[in-house]
Amino acid sequence: MSRSSTGKVRGTGRTTLEEVAAHAGVSTMTASRALSQPQLVSDATRTKVELAVVELGYVPNRAARALASAQSRVIVALVPSLSNVVFTAVLDGIHDAIEHGQYQLLIGNTRYSDAEEEKLLRTYLQSNPDGILLSGLTHSEQVERMLAGSRMPVVSMMDLADDPTELSVGFSQHDAGHAITRHLLDRGYRRIVFVGAQLDERTLRRADGYRQAMQAAGLADPRLEIMVPAPSTIALGAELMREALETLPDCDAVFFCNDDLAHGAIYYCQRHDIRVPQDVAIAGFNDLPASAWMVPSLTTIDTPRYRIGYEAASLLLDVIGGREPRERRIDLGFTLREREST
Repeated sequence: MSRSSTGKVRGTGRTTLEEVAAHAGVSTMTASRALSQPQLVSDATRTKVELAVVELGYVPNRAARALASAQSRVIVALVPSLSNVVFTAVLDGIHDAIEHGQYQLLIGNTRYSDAEEEKLLRTYLQSNPDGILLSGLTHSEQVERMLAGSRMPVVSMMDLADDPTELSVGFSQHDAGHAITRHLLDRGYRRIVFVGAQLDERTLRRADGYRQAMQAAGLADPRLEIMVPAPSTIALGAELMREALETLPDCDAVFFCNDDLAHGAIYYCQRHDIRVPQDVAIAGFNDLPASAWMVPSLTTIDTPRYRIGYEAASLLLDVIGGREPRERRIDLGFTLREREST
């Protein structure tokens, strides 16, 4: 039940666009244009329609609008975590890119699970989104089939596709892993341990970069790699630092696949009177806000997380709008932050 502009209760359902138009004293087409393309009407008309919307409590029927325009004005973004600040920054960038385009954002948390990604995608595709933003390049066969069948534009975030025609925005995880390992080698460290957790595709690519740098230096040794599937936490970083020092007492540097683990490692060293970097150097990845304020401050890779989200959403909007993008594979690069821990 709802109320008409005369205050009487109607039994026919929600307030309609026709009622908004009548209340504002404009045609239905003008009211529709004022809501969907406000730049095409005068300020006075837009104000009258907006006031009518507020007074009548009008909520647009997106399903009907989608049928009429062949667009849902919905974008889907799937990320592996909503608690990791890496991906909250990506989502901030997406929000800022789409906020003026009257798009709604459907966010899904895959929890680093192929099965969860399949379930979310199957559910969200029923909303007929105009485009999809996915984290990473590697997906299950079922997800690939659903994406191909949907024929919707898809932009991959965080890493770069090998195919330059595929839509992707990010940086080379491999090259970043290589760069920080090369930095440690240039500083004179030789027994460099790589510690990886979660073992998602980004961690594995960083590990590949580490291996390539160590092989080029003639220092590769599989025993220097500690890889665990457990989710990354500060506590796990402390535990893995203990393991590295106990099982590899001759190690002189440890490259952690992310800053959470590296923070835990520094805390462990502080508790056990292990000097960083004099006794062992520590490096991380992602340059989280606390990394510059650790004691000692953490050497790490600064990743352009917000820009990845913003540029990926902007690229997707270009494709949805039928505009040929200047680049389909956008490399935003990374920055090595050399600090006291190495």
